[in-house]
Amino acid sequence: MKIIVLDGITENPGDLSWSALQALGEVTVYERTSYIESPLIKERIGDAEIVVTNKTPISKETIDCCPNIKLIAVLATGYNVIDCEYAKEKGITVVNVPNYGTQVVAQYAVSLLMEICSHIGHHDQTVKEGTWENHIDWCYWDYPMIELFGKTAGIIGLGRIGQATARILSAMGMKVLADETHQSEEGRKIAEYVSMDRLFAESDVIFLHCPLTPESEGIINKNTISKMKDGVILINNSRGPLIVEQDLADALNSGKVYAAGLDVVSTEPVTADNPLLKAKNCIITPHISWAAKEARQRIMDITVNNIKAFMEGSPVNVVN
Repeated sequence: MKIIVLDGITENPGDLSWSALQALGEVTVYERTSYIESPLIKERIGDAEIVVTNKTPISKETIDCCPNIKLIAVLATGYNVIDCEYAKEKGITVVNVPNYGTQVVAQYAVSLLMEICSHIGHHDQTVKEGTWENHIDWCYWDYPMIELFGKTAGIIGLGRIGQATARILSAMGMKVLADETHQSEEGRKIAEYVSMDRLFAESDVIFLHCPLTPESEGIINKNTISKMKDGVILINNSRGPLIVEQDLADALNSGKVYAAGLDVVSTEPVTADNPLLKAKNCIITPHISWAAKEARQRIMDITVNNIKAFMEGSPVNVVN
């Protein structure tokens, strides 16, 4: 079985092994191919039967040009880069990795909040630049220090990641509110389900852990921001289009929103005209919540298992 990995470097920049995949067939790994439609994609797939991709797109045109494809395995949870419906028409199975980074994504969400509250990176830099040794006072801080104990966190989306975040916040002594369509007994143990309007009105910190759907796109906008507390903190390491970015930038610059910690933006990689790049008190990181080695190893293991299951005639994690 001929297997092509189109963009392996993000999953495995060199600290993991492709050996388990290589045991399944004739494997060629490309570090990068293209993140936009390109003739190179078709050329590299050629007569391969199994295509492994992360963000390299597989379009209708590519599928038509590569008639040997039987399986497309996505090295991620999201599969919007694949024309899944057309793949299904052509009898091509598409599989993904639905659950690999629950704990590390929750950890990262809270890490963004910790940086906003304590500004550790900034103060480390000032110490190393000589500010402390030359300071007139015994200590100094350039930003307000924020204690989270006793404050209220609102989580929009109390699924696996939302619940993992809620447990961390509860352990820190925060009250946790949640808006979630599919409520559960497990959720009720760690959060109070409330309306979204109440969540906006009462939360000191708001986390976005919901999927991107037509209903949730732009859920953070000037109207919903107006319902929030003055000085609220917003954390998003879910999907960038959940936020109307100009509206958030305006709220940050006015002080209505005190700070935002973002690991995602609407267009990725970020574009130079994104208004959040110049907004006040806005931390932006390059979509790396998921990228711990342990999580990437799970992606590798699940992808290999997905391919094995397909070869054995019992595919799992099928999305089309």
